[in-house]
Amino acid sequence: MSAIGKVVLAQQILAVAEPKLKQGGADKTSDFGAQMKEALGQVSKAQEESGRITKAFETGEEVDVTKVMLAREKSSLAFEATLQIRNKLLSAYKDIVSMPV
Repeated sequence: MSAIGKVVLAQQILAVAEPKLKQGGADKTSDFGAQMKEALGQVSKAQEESGRITKAFETGEEVDVTKVMLAREKSSLAFEATLQIRNKLLSAYKDIVSMPV
């Protein structure tokens, strides 16, 4: 992972965690499913933004190339992080299922 990628990923993680840290921890009412839904929504938003900026660039609108590349990289990293989390969750589930009772 490139240095820019690590910075973008760290910023996304902080964006999700910072409000909870300021509150002194996680909400008692929030659950894992709600947090996953929020994270997936942010990934979806990053992909939509990347698609919008890329389309604007391709149609000849006045868009800076660096903005296009950064949006695409951010989208790609968000998706890759989501994929890795899914793989870890699936692996943990398989380990739990294969445990003897």
